[in-house]
Amino acid sequence: MKFPSRKRDKRYHSNYIFRCGCVIIRRSRTAISVEILRAALEGAKKTHIVYSANLNFEVVNKYLALLKEKGLIEQNDNIYITTEKGKEFQEIARELGL
Repeated sequence: MKFPSRKRDKRYHSNYIFRCGCVIIRRSRTAISVEILRAALEGAKKTHIVYSANLNFEVVNKYLALLKEKGLIEQNDNIYITTEKGKEFQEIARELGL
């Protein structure tokens, strides 16, 4: 797979990052949200979500606040559970290939 040159393609910076000779592809907000919702399907602590979604605590906290605000996830004590609305969101995202 050949990736565009940094100098020739301005779009390069928004999709790919080079570190140590490796290409890192950034995930969309939707993809990250779906990963968090998937981790919390059966109920999960924040630590499990962090490891499952491969994110740090700061980023997970922001996404959990957003998902709770939208009614896609709920918190019972220290356990996060994907709501029915969250499951529907996941299904739509999967159908659209997001």
